Amino acid sequence: MDIELGIRNVARPVNFSTDDSADKVSQVIADAVANGTMINLTDSKGRRILVPGTALGYATIGSETRHAVGFGAL
Repeated sequence: MDIELGIRNVARPVNFSTDDSADKVSQVIADAVANGTMINLTDSKGRRILVPGTALGYATIGSETRHAVGFGAL
């Protein structure tokens, strides 16, 4: 599952993949934003992602996407 977190006043979003379900990720983010606590998620490599709930601008939660890039004549 790919996650993108947009942080206020930061030009680049935080992108990572997690093995957690979309429902779990949504609940963690909603709780942190509502309570002003830290968003605390773990990526698929075991790293912890910590973002203050008050600094979140947006979150995109989706399934894995693959981007195909091709070069050459058709």
